[in-house]
Parts: sequence; structure tokens; C-alpha cells
Amino acid sequence: MIRRKLAPAALLVTLAAVVAALVAAGTGSAQQQAAFKAAWIYVGPHNDGGWSQAHDKGRLYVQSKLGSKVKTTFKENVPEGPQVAQVIESLIRDGNKIIFATSFGFQKAMVAAAKKHPDVKFEMATGTAQSNNMAEYFGAGEDAIYLSGMAAGAATKKGVIGYVVPFAIPEVIRHANAFALGAQATHPGVKVKLIWTNSWFDPGKETKAAQNLHAGGADVLGQNVDSPAAGQYAEKKGIPWVGYDSDARKFAPKQWLTAAIYNWGPYNLRKVQAAMDGTWKTNFYYGNLKDKMVGLAPYGSKVSAKTKAAIAAKRSALVNGTFYEFAGPLYDQSGKLRIPKGKRMSVKDLYGMTWLVKGVVGSAKG
Repeated sequence: MIRRKLAPAALLVTLAAVVAALVAAGTGSAQQQAAFKAAWIYVGPHNDGGWSQAHDKGRLYVQSKLGSKVKTTFKENVPEGPQVAQVIESLIRDGNKIIFATSFGFQKAMVAAAKKHPDVKFEMATGTAQSNNMAEYFGAGEDAIYLSGMAAGAATKKGVIGYVVPFAIPEVIRHANAFALGAQATHPGVKVKLIWTNSWFDPGKETKAAQNLHAGGADVLGQNVDSPAAGQYAEKKGIPWVGYDSDARKFAPKQWLTAAIYNWGPYNLRKVQAAMDGTWKTNFYYGNLKDKMVGLAPYGSKVSAKTKAAIAAKRSALVNGTFYEFAGPLYDQSGKLRIPKGKRMSVKDLYGMTWLVKGVVGSAKG
């Protein structure tokens, strides 16, 4: 059998085509390998219906906007302890160049890692420490929580609202105070009872707290914890519920009022893009209603048109600066004047808040 031989010119063309194909394949692999890696660390499940889910929504926003230019990943259910440092080191070994840690208890490990890895960018949600390669970010959740408290205040008939809270730290204390002040705006004299779970995410403890608050006279429930367990209990018992962090109305469709929510995506995107193009800078970023980092979830059917109008008016006043919930006079539980008339608490003051406002029933020490 005679086999045809390629002419020299044809052979060169064939070889060139093979080389071009190999180069193209190599380029494709290089492009895949060159995807910028960004990671998120969550204290609870990424689909907790609350805090961690809101942050994961931010991660997904980054992925959707940057496509193949970025590869995002997350670690969930990470305890606030020594394990965080191990998770951070693992993420760095995997090539992540920016890491978003999303719980206050992660801060110590993030600070240490930032010192050890100056070429990596660290973003700490809710914390206070900054360095050349570590930034802080949060949102004025207290403003949106105040508005959600207004919905709770309008819904209570007994004048007693139960509020499930995690840890007695300034973040949670200012949030509980904002909720109570909002409730008092629509229901003067209302009492807000607290039960501490000492956990960010523990559906069992949250359900038990909801039960105890209801048994203690609360006919509306609110929360500053991460799961929708209190809402599921509220749905079962037929009492209104205000959530937190995310739109969780599917867990209590009949009893849902609203929730203060966070929109982390735009901030996450800006910082990942900056890390990619070399313009990243440290910052202390405190988003608000105006820039839409914080807001309210859609209302449930139990929120009246009158209440919606009152909330809308107060929201506008918060945005334009004609109203501020932490302006004096403000009194604590014992009736002591804490903030005199004409004075306003600064963000720094809020980060150090350790006292509960008048009308809150419970201890500021947890």
C-alpha cells in the first residue's frame, strides 16, 4: 500500500496549525489559572437565612459581575477561636489574595494574618482594627433596625415585644436599643424584653428564647441572631415577627413584618476589583441607608399602610439628616440621662455602647 507523503510546504502548514493549537490551549489554561482568587469566611451556614447568607449573596454578586476574571470561595460554620487562623492560612495557601471575614470574633486572627502576609488584602466586617493591608467595613444597621422596630411597635397589642439577642457586645446593644427606640416611636411605652443566646447561630437556643419571650407576655418577636428559628416559632404560634440580616419571609409568610437587611455586594465588588488592579486601600467604611448598604426587606401583609407611611417618613429623615435615633435626650434603663438634648452619639460612641435605653427589659451584660 502506498501512502501519500506531505509536500514540505504542506508539512510546514500542518506543523504551524498544531503549534497554534497547542499555544491556544496553553493560553486558555493560563487564563484559567490567572483568575483572581477571593475568599469569604462565615460563622454560620452560607444559607442560614440571615447574616451569613447576606454575605454570601455579596460573594455571588462579585462572581456574577466579574465572571471568569475571579474565582470566589467560602468557608462556613467557622467557630470564633483558634480554628479561624487555620482557615485563613489554608485560604492563603490556596492562592486567595483577598479575604473577607464576616464575624467580630474573627478579628484577632485576621490581624495576625495581615501582619504575616503583607501581600494579601484582608477585609474585616464589624471590627475595629486597621493596617496597611487590613480594612474594616460595616453598615449602619441600627438605622434600618430602628425602622423595623417601628413595624414591631405598631403590631403589638399588649405593648410587650420579645427580642432574641446573641452576645452582649456594643454592636448588639446598639441594635437592641435602636429596635426599642423604633418600637417606642409607634407604640409609646412599649417594653422590649431581651433573652441572650450567647451564640450567633443556634436555632435550638433561638427557638427556646422565642418560647420563653412569648410565655412572658410578648405578642411580637424580633431578633438580632442569624437563623429564622424565632420566625418559624412565631409562624406556628400566630404572632408577628421581625427578622434580621436577610429577607426571610418564606420562613413565616403569614407573620412576617419586615427586617433590617444588608447589601454587601457593591462594597465587596469595589474592593475585589481594587485588589485586582492594584488600587486597593485600607479604610473604615460605614455604609448607610443613603448608599443602600443597609435597608428594609419587603413588608408582610400585617404591616398597615399607615405604618408604612410612618416608616417611609422616618427613613427620609434619617437619610437627609433631620432625624437621628441616637440624639439626646436619651435615658438608660434606670432613668439616668445618658445623652443630653442637643448631643448626638458618634459612630465611635456607638462602637463603645454598653448600656440599654429606657424601656428595654434585660441585662446589658448578657
